[in-house]
Amino acid sequence: MLVEAGHFALALALGLSLIQFVVPLWGARSNDPVLMAVAPAAALAVLACLAFAFLALTVAYVTSDFSVINVVENSHSTKPMIYKISGVWGNHEGSMLLWVLILALFGAVVALSRNTVPVKLQANTLAVQGLVTIAFLLFILMTSNPFTRIMPAPSEGQDLNPLLQDPGLAIHPPLLYIGYVGFSISFAFACAALIDGRIDAVWARIVRPWTLGAWVFLTLGIAMGSYWAYYELGWGGWWFWDPVENASLMPWLAGTALLHSTVVMEKRDALKVWTILLAILTFSLSLLGTFLVRSGVLTSVHSFAVDPERGVFILGILIVFIGGSLALFAWRAPMLKQGGLFAPVSREGALVLNNLLLATACATVFVGTLYPLALEVLTGDKISVGAPFFNFTFLPLVIPLLFLVPIGQTLAWKRGNLLGTVQRLYAVFGIALLVTLALVAFRDGGPVAAPLGIGLGAYLVLGALNEIVTRSWSRGTPLATVWRKAAGLPRSTWGTVIAHAGVGVTVIGIAATAWDAEGLGTLKAGDSMSAGPYQARLERVVPRQEANYREDVALMRIFRNGQELGTVETMKRLYVTRGMPTTEAGIMTVGLSQVYVSIGEVHADGTIGMRIYHKPLVLLIWLGAVVMAAGGGLSLTDRRLRIGAPTRARTAPPASAVPAE
Repeated sequence: MLVEAGHFALALALGLSLIQFVVPLWGARSNDPVLMAVAPAAALAVLACLAFAFLALTVAYVTSDFSVINVVENSHSTKPMIYKISGVWGNHEGSMLLWVLILALFGAVVALSRNTVPVKLQANTLAVQGLVTIAFLLFILMTSNPFTRIMPAPSEGQDLNPLLQDPGLAIHPPLLYIGYVGFSISFAFACAALIDGRIDAVWARIVRPWTLGAWVFLTLGIAMGSYWAYYELGWGGWWFWDPVENASLMPWLAGTALLHSTVVMEKRDALKVWTILLAILTFSLSLLGTFLVRSGVLTSVHSFAVDPERGVFILGILIVFIGGSLALFAWRAPMLKQGGLFAPVSREGALVLNNLLLATACATVFVGTLYPLALEVLTGDKISVGAPFFNFTFLPLVIPLLFLVPIGQTLAWKRGNLLGTVQRLYAVFGIALLVTLALVAFRDGGPVAAPLGIGLGAYLVLGALNEIVTRSWSRGTPLATVWRKAAGLPRSTWGTVIAHAGVGVTVIGIAATAWDAEGLGTLKAGDSMSAGPYQARLERVVPRQEANYREDVALMRIFRNGQELGTVETMKRLYVTRGMPTTEAGIMTVGLSQVYVSIGEVHADGTIGMRIYHKPLVLLIWLGAVVMAAGGGLSLTDRRLRIGAPTRARTAPPASAVPAE
C-alpha cells in the first residue's frame, strides 16, 4: 500500500507543480499579490509530496519488497543496509526521483526566503522552477516509474551493480545532484528577471549565494567521484576524460565563470547580458549531463540507462528548456540597460578575461565530448577523443588563466595599476621561481612538467595569501594590529583567498602525477616488485566469504628502501548473484602520497598479475578541492550575501490622522 501511496504522491506533486507554474506567473503578470502568494505554498506542498514518495521507495528497499521491479533489479536481501539505502539512487529511476526531490527542496528554500527575495521575482522564479519540475515528473511517470509492481513477486532480487556497492555511492551522487540542480535556481532567477525585464545589482546579490552554494556542492561531488573512480576501478588514475566526467566538468567551468560574473554585476551593475546568458548555459550544461548519462548514447561506467525512449524524452526536455530560455534571452536581452563602466586594467577587467578563458575552456570540452557523437549520427563513423586532444586544447587555456588569478585578485576595482600590482607580487613570483628551480635541481632533472606545475601551484597559493597580507600589513605596523586587521576582513574575502589557494593545492597534486612510478609483473608468494622507492612483497593469497560476494585477498607487505611500512590488501571479488567480478585496490597512505597495489589475473602456473604505483602528493588533488569548497562555504556565511531585499519602510500616520484620546 505504501508503494501505491508513493506513486500517488508523484502524481499529486505533478498537479501541484502545474499550479506552482501557472498561478504565480499569472499573478506576476497581473500584479496580483494573492495569486503570487500561491507560489511558496505550492512549492512547499510539492516538496512534501516528493519527500513522501522518496521515503516510500526507501522503505521498499530497506524491507526488500521484491514486488517492486526497481527493488528486484537493484537490490538483494543479503546486501548490507548501507547499500540498501544508497541503492535507492544507485539506478536510473531512483536517481531521477532524488534529482527531482532536490529540485523541489531548492524551490522550497526559495519559497521560505520571503525577506531576501522581492515578491514578484520570487513568484516568477518559482513558476520557472515549477515548469522544470513538471517536465521531470512527466519523465518519471511516463518512462521511469520507480513504483511499478511485478506479479508474482520473485523471492530474491538481482543485486546492485557491484561497482556501486561502495560508500562512495552514499556521498557522490547526492553531492553532484545538489550541484547540478542548484544551478536550476540561478537559471530560474535569470528567466524570471528576463520575464520581468528588470536585472540589476540587487538581482546579482540575490543570485550569487545560490550560485556559490551550487558550485560548492558540485566541486565536492566531482572530487568525490574522481577519488571513487581512482580507488574503485583499479586503474590508478584520477581523471580519464570520460564523456560523463566531462559532463560534470562543463557546468562546473560555466558555473565558475557565472560566479565571478555576478561579482562584477553586483559591484558595478555591469555584464548584465553576459551574466544572464551564463546562468542559462550553466543549467543547460547540467541538463546535457543528465541526457548523456540517461539516454544510452554513451557507453560508460557512469551511465544509468540505455533506453532510447528515455533518451528522446530527455532530448525533448533539453530542446524545450535550452531553446526556450535562449529564445527568451534573445527577445529580452536587447532591452537591458548597460550598467557601470570600468577600465580594462582593473579587477573587473581581470574577471572578464577570467570569464572568457573559462568559457573557451568549457567550449573545448564540449566539442571534444560531443563531436564523436555528432559524427556517428551524421556519418556512422566511430571515433574516440581522449586525453591527448583535451590536454592539447584545454591546458593552453587553463595555464594562462591560473597565472592571471593572483594578478586579477590584486588589481584595484574600477581602475587598476598593472605595474603596481606586479610590484606587490614580486615576493610571490620570486618564491614560486625558487620552488621550481629547487625541484629541478633536487629531482635530478626528470619530467619538466612537474616542477613547473608545482611552481605554478605555489604561485597560486602564495598569490591568494598575498591578498590578506597587502590588506592587513604595512611596513612598521605592529603584529597585533596586523592580526586584528586580518581577522576583521570580510568573510567573503577570506573565502575567496581560501578557494584560490585550494586551486593551487590541486594544481600541485596534479603536477606531481608526472613523477608517478609504476611496476607491473607476475608474482608468487614471497616475490617482490618495485615502484619508485617502494617495494611490495606478496605474502599470501587467502579466500574470504562475505554476505553477497566471495573474494581472493592478496596480502602485500610494503617496504621503503628496505624498511617495512605495513601491509595492504588487494582483492579480486566475485558477486555471486550477478556473477560479476570486481577488483579492489590496496592503498597505503604515506603523508600526502600513496602506494597503490592492484591485483590482476591468476595464471595457470599459480602466479598472479600485480600492478604497483607510487603516487607522490596525489592526495593534494582532492584536498585542494575540499579547500576550494571550504572557501566557498566560508563566503556563504558573509553577512553581505544574506542582506534582505529592499522593502518599503513603514511610515507613521500623520498627526492629524491619529485619533484623540
